[in-house]
Amino acid sequence: MKPLSGGWLMRRLTSRAWVIKRIVRALKWFFPMTRDVVRGDFRPVPWRAFGYMMLALVYLVLPFDLIPDFLLLIGLVDDVVIVGWLLNRIDLHLADYRLWKQGPDDGQDASSTTP
Repeated sequence: MKPLSGGWLMRRLTSRAWVIKRIVRALKWFFPMTRDVVRGDFRPVPWRAFGYMMLALVYLVLPFDLIPDFLLLIGLVDDVVIVGWLLNRIDLHLADYRLWKQGPDDGQDASSTTP
């Protein structure tokens, strides 16, 4: 019964905290990146990030699942795992955008410079 003890579960979750951080970071940066791409401010367009987001949305919306949702806990867990994996992939493809948005790390505030 060791794997079912509370301590084991907490250790397992804390060892996987980086995955949750990457998922949150992907959601935080994806929508501003989309706005900058539509405005034409950011190029090249990270098409894979858009593709992964579409896959995640389609997987959540369509009634077809690897494990049907009527199997309550197991059916929802597969949705979380697959969408989480896709959001993790999105985060990998947003690295260039994060670097562009944060600007050069030379100590100057990008908003204070005049063109």
